[in-house]
Amino acid sequence: MDKLKRVFTASGVTIKQALKQMDAMGEKTLIVVDDNGKIVATVTDGDIRRWILKGKNINAKLSNVMNRSPLTLPHDFSKEEAKQLMLRNQIECLPVIDSNKKVVAYLGWADLFENRLKIFKPIHLPVVIMAGGEGARLHPFTKILPKPLMPIGDKPIIELIIERFSACGCRDFHLSMNYKSNIIKAYFNDVQHPFKINYVLEKKPLGTAGSLYLLRKRIKKTFFVSNCDILIDADYADIVKFHHERKNKITLVCAMKNYTIPYGVCEIFNDGDLKGIHEKPEHHFLVNTGMYVLEPDVLEGIPKNQFYNMTDLINAVLKDGGNVGAYPVSEKAWLDIGQFEALQETLKRFEDLKRDN
Repeated sequence: MDKLKRVFTASGVTIKQALKQMDAMGEKTLIVVDDNGKIVATVTDGDIRRWILKGKNINAKLSNVMNRSPLTLPHDFSKEEAKQLMLRNQIECLPVIDSNKKVVAYLGWADLFENRLKIFKPIHLPVVIMAGGEGARLHPFTKILPKPLMPIGDKPIIELIIERFSACGCRDFHLSMNYKSNIIKAYFNDVQHPFKINYVLEKKPLGTAGSLYLLRKRIKKTFFVSNCDILIDADYADIVKFHHERKNKITLVCAMKNYTIPYGVCEIFNDGDLKGIHEKPEHHFLVNTGMYVLEPDVLEGIPKNQFYNMTDLINAVLKDGGNVGAYPVSEKAWLDIGQFEALQETLKRFEDLKRDN
């Protein structure tokens, strides 16, 4: 499939189908065209995200969320004109049309700018990376190498996480460590980098949130927390904007996960009568990716020197009446190396991303 056709879709498809197409093609914008290739609308992952946040059904028609008045470029556009239009309107894709409104090309962020990460308003927030676990699900590899240093391409996962945040303007990093911490420190001491790293040492395993207690006097503004085994391909500035607009104490970044049951599922009634069979039904869920945005005052509720998970902190905030929100991203926007099978899939997808860019 050529580059142009892979972003074409029709208004009659469902939102779920459009989301799957975005994931399969590695795109964040689709162009809705008619049978003659003329532009009808565009739809972005943000349009779909807003629909999901309203609790709407993703099996609804795409026409419910698409933008029928999209910005376009004439076929004789200049590169500078395209750059300014994209920056001014904070969009990632510009369809190029001829005099008959037929789509003849499209420009993405990577076509115009060196940094493929979308950076309109750099954010300067602290980032805490939870890098203290043993990575038991990746044994025997993590018996030798700590999970944060598992290689993805030619760099360890933790360095890729830091680079992604750094590209968005973050420079203040806190690594919470326990297992094989000296190896992690030795790696970063041997690598030149333009950011500041503060090492937070857990004397004993403290769970996915317990070590945040040690940062309560150091972090005084909104901050990110990320597990050390994930990469999120999203607009981090938009996540922070969502967090602040909702006045959240905690925002979870959640991925849409689709599961297909590989069997015919039987529906019964009357103690055993068959009502029908649903062949290989598909279900979708929003799942926690392990990336969060937090307000600094929530740190005061974390107990000292105790094992404490992020779910404990979230439940405590909810119990106290604080807002906790969920920011949805697509399934393919979440790269996970937490288990061996996930690591293999991440390696494949990472190589695909490198080829596409």
